Amino acid sequence: MAKLLTWIQTALIPAMGPWGLFVVAFLDSSVLSLPEVNDLLVVAGSAAQPRLAWLFVVLSTLGSLAGCLVLWHLGRRGGEALLARRFGQARMERTRAAYQHWKFWALALPAVLPPPVPLKVFVFAAGAFGMGWRPFSLTILLARGLRYGLWAVLGALYGRSAVAALRRFDGWFTQHTQVVLLVSLGLLLLATGMWLARRRGREAGEPLPDLGEVG
Repeated sequence: MAKLLTWIQTALIPAMGPWGLFVVAFLDSSVLSLPEVNDLLVVAGSAAQPRLAWLFVVLSTLGSLAGCLVLWHLGRRGGEALLARRFGQARMERTRAAYQHWKFWALALPAVLPPPVPLKVFVFAAGAFGMGWRPFSLTILLARGLRYGLWAVLGALYGRSAVAALRRFDGWFTQHTQVVLLVSLGLLLLATGMWLARRRGREAGEPLPDLGEVG
């Protein structure tokens, strides 16, 4: 892995420029696992060239979407049988339960949060469980765009110190992953409950039609 990272930094990025971020994001979201590499590239690139921060975000997001669509397509074609062989029956059932309970949040949350939160199993499952490519693509675009956009802003504003902040955050997050997930899920539950309550309130407050005007 160390040799691969060195090659990315010393050969791929200098040769391809910003498009190297697209390639790395595609590989990380499909056939390889390169945890945190794209985050570091976005932060470092934005720190070095703040005016191109938006381009780093766009290319990383699109590359991640392209890679995720490869896994989504494999899940779509292979179905639950392939999902179970790839990740195990127990993990598949846990993933199914997450999708049934959290809907699209089961995909959005792993796409926003950094490793060690897994993403590939949820991407693969989205295809196997029948999520359409439009809602799938929109979810990945929004989640990954938010993640990379945040690091790009920090890189553009704080320069090299943002890279150190990213490394500290990753270390802290690895130690407190379960707590962060519980808090995030709690906030999602709260937000969903408030939205449903507001929606029911609007529906309950709608005036009844005047029956004298019917017909």
